[in-house]
Amino acid sequence: MADRAHDLARRLAERAEAVCRHYLSNGRRQGHYWQVGDVRNSPGRSMFVRLRGSNKGPAGKWTDAATGEHGDLLDVIREALGLVDFADVAEEARAFLALPRSEPKPSDRAAPSSPAGTAERARWLIAMAQPISGTLAETYLRNRGITALHETGSLRFHPRCYYRPDAGAPTEAWAAMVAAVTDLGGKITGAHRTWLDPQGFHTIHLGKAPIDTPRRAMGHLLGNAVRFGTPDDVMAVGEGIETVLSLRCVLPGMPMVAALSASHLSALFFPDTLRRLYIARDNDRAGDAARDSLIDRANGLGIEAIVLSPQLGDFNEDLRAFGIDALHVQVRIQLAPQDVDRFLALAA
Repeated sequence: MADRAHDLARRLAERAEAVCRHYLSNGRRQGHYWQVGDVRNSPGRSMFVRLRGSNKGPAGKWTDAATGEHGDLLDVIREALGLVDFADVAEEARAFLALPRSEPKPSDRAAPSSPAGTAERARWLIAMAQPISGTLAETYLRNRGITALHETGSLRFHPRCYYRPDAGAPTEAWAAMVAAVTDLGGKITGAHRTWLDPQGFHTIHLGKAPIDTPRRAMGHLLGNAVRFGTPDDVMAVGEGIETVLSLRCVLPGMPMVAALSASHLSALFFPDTLRRLYIARDNDRAGDAARDSLIDRANGLGIEAIVLSPQLGDFNEDLRAFGIDALHVQVRIQLAPQDVDRFLALAA
């Protein structure tokens, strides 16, 4: 594993600035360094990533002057995405580098004991889960104001989904909403888990389990997404599952996808039929960076890009704070005129 990690870190270091622009999007280049708040992509200036090798050290190495933390670009990927297992980090690094993905041994192809974090393990988890209808996952979404749960076959529920706080900690089991991450052809490439607490709906957790990282993804994520509906010439994209499903409450006929993070949103693959793209941005610097990247990519392919902006942090916050009628009015004025009658639900 050490040799594999060293090779991936070396390859990432050869593209250090591209890695930083993708995973540390809240930073900026300063001379031969990338400057950002910390390894978890917070705004600020205390962390420096070396973009070129010199007598001070190799490219890809970073130090946070405020905390003393240091590491390489594999650590950047791990912390920026909240990953735990090295298999998850390596899978993400290979996807970014467009390297061939490691294949499991033939004897492991259908075994639940396949390496944690792989696409195979994600497919197994999804197969073991059940539809969300009547489960805690449905309750979780409805308690967040989301009532449009049509075409949600990509969402599943697992009553005892394993959670490990870190590599050395004992494994816990919590109920979880499990989302299938798929490519444009519908093949499952990964899974996203939201661990849930049946007692937590009236706390600050809003139904998520009271653990350090109640959301985690595994598998091959880059370019892929959680999908609701079948895209044709128009679709909407957003970061979170809850954000996208909140929009579906007022745009029930519009196909939508959740990319799961700002960095993955900016790298999303487009279907060949797409002609107009709605970008449901999160109201933060990472959301702005993802928006700008998507607009540039879409326009370069002849796709019209239209930004949908929330009043608060994201559209689920708006839905919970202002209600469905206000969200209906808010979205209507941001749509292209030809899409109002086509996609917008009738106001209550």
